[in-house]
Amino acid sequence: MGRQAGGPRVGHISNLILGAILAVLLTATGLLAAQQADLGPVTNLPIPRYVSLKSSECNARRGPSLTHRIDWVFTRRAMPLQVTAEHGHWRLVRDKDGVGGWVHYSLLSGVRTVLIEQDMVEMLGQPYAEAPVVAQAEAGVVARLGECTLDWCRITAGGERGWVQKTALWGVDADEVRP
Repeated sequence: MGRQAGGPRVGHISNLILGAILAVLLTATGLLAAQQADLGPVTNLPIPRYVSLKSSECNARRGPSLTHRIDWVFTRRAMPLQVTAEHGHWRLVRDKDGVGGWVHYSLLSGVRTVLIEQDMVEMLGQPYAEAPVVAQAEAGVVARLGECTLDWCRITAGGERGWVQKTALWGVDADEVRP
C-alpha cells in the first residue's frame, strides 16, 4: 500500500493494533494466572487463608512429610493459624509471630478463631464505638470469629459475645467481610 503524506504506513498501523491486542491478552492471561496462583493447588481454597488448630498439640515440620524434622510444636487448641502453602496432605502454616512449619491437614480446622492482640479490649453490644460495653478480653485470648463488617468483628470468648474492632484481632484480614 502507498504511504500517505506525513503519516505511517497502513501495514504499520495494523502491526501496532495487533501488538496492542497481544499485550492486552498477555496481561489478561498473566492476571488470570495470578488469580489462579492465589488458590491452593490441592484444596482450591484461597492462599493465604486462616484456619484453627484442632488439637492441643501439633508438630510443625521443616518439610511436608513425617520424615522432616520438627521445628516447632503448637500447644494451644483453637489457635488461629494462617495457611500460606499446600502440598498433598500438608499445609504450611504460621502463627501471628510468623512461626510455623508444615502441618498435616487433619490437625487443622476450618472453624475461624482470632487472637486478641490488645489488652483489655472492650467487647461492645453493637458494632460502633458508642455502643455499651458487654465484656472485656485480655490480650492473648483466643475467641471464635463471627460476622465481620469492614471495621468490626463479632467474637465469642469465655461465654461472652460482643463486637471488637478488627485492629485488635489477629486472624482476620483488614478487608474481610463475613456474614
